[in-house]
Amino acid sequence: MQAAAVGELSQEELDFLFDDAVDDTLRRFEETGSTVVTDGEQRKPSFATYPVAGLSLATGGVAIPFDDGHTRELPLLTQGPFRYATKAWSYVDAARGRTTAQLKQAVISASALSLMYPQDGIPGYPREAFLDDLVAEAVSEIRGCLERGALVQIDFTEARLSIKLDPSKGLLDSFVDLNNRVLAQLTQEERARVGVHSCPGGDKDSTHSADVDYEELLPGLFRMDVNTFYLQLASEADRERVLKALAEHATGDRRIFVGVIDPIDPRVETAEEVRDRVLEAARFIDPNHLGTTDDCGFSPFGDDTSTSRDKAFAKIQARITGTAMASSALGL
Repeated sequence: MQAAAVGELSQEELDFLFDDAVDDTLRRFEETGSTVVTDGEQRKPSFATYPVAGLSLATGGVAIPFDDGHTRELPLLTQGPFRYATKAWSYVDAARGRTTAQLKQAVISASALSLMYPQDGIPGYPREAFLDDLVAEAVSEIRGCLERGALVQIDFTEARLSIKLDPSKGLLDSFVDLNNRVLAQLTQEERARVGVHSCPGGDKDSTHSADVDYEELLPGLFRMDVNTFYLQLASEADRERVLKALAEHATGDRRIFVGVIDPIDPRVETAEEVRDRVLEAARFIDPNHLGTTDDCGFSPFGDDTSTSRDKAFAKIQARITGTAMASSALGL
């Protein structure tokens, strides 16, 4: 991807490499025994900015500081009307002929992309018009993925960060309200196949908001109009305290996928560790409402080489095997 960006590789050559990477990812995913697979977001420049890659944008957007000292800067929109350059259903199309397993497709939240609108506005294109366009594009993207048979995960990693930026939680509430505008345009059947992921980030083995108390996040997060939540937990210092809080929200038809793998920990967890983390969670959450996931993406930005492909799949294998061991112990 870096070579293509400086003209050293043609788009045709890059597409060949993308195809090869997706083939390898899907094959390895299937070999773990997972009943749900993803393309590993191999074609995305980042989990956050793929919809706007290639658009005419400006620098100087919101800067996200990570604990190790590096930052990521979001681009700024310069003109309207706003349209996605790439929608995630195109990744589903590219993966569909390469696997028969159930695909899950990650999409970036509308709230994250809303940060691209400049504070001083765009002449002739007010913020409300931008938000209307953004919601329409986000709905189109999600629905396109669902129509192609994929499950959808909305990446809402800025949720916890928003509390760090605004302890009053006004920013978090505005984010949730915006995302609910998107979800409100989906049918009940469509929303049943959509979930929300939240974590404190995981770029270059560093986080941006792990110091924000989970209990500050959960009431707002669970206002999201979905029943499936994928939540970081493996890297929490006090998992039991978080699980007690989660138990208060794991009501009705809600299903909680708890993180049992820490992608930024260089050590590969054992299946037994995963089993024990699942059994720990089952003390607080009805096992029939419980699932497992990884805390975050292994390399959510295209230039993040902190975790090798082999290590990522070793960790995923531990999750699959350990979850099966826990299911057996729970009689499921």
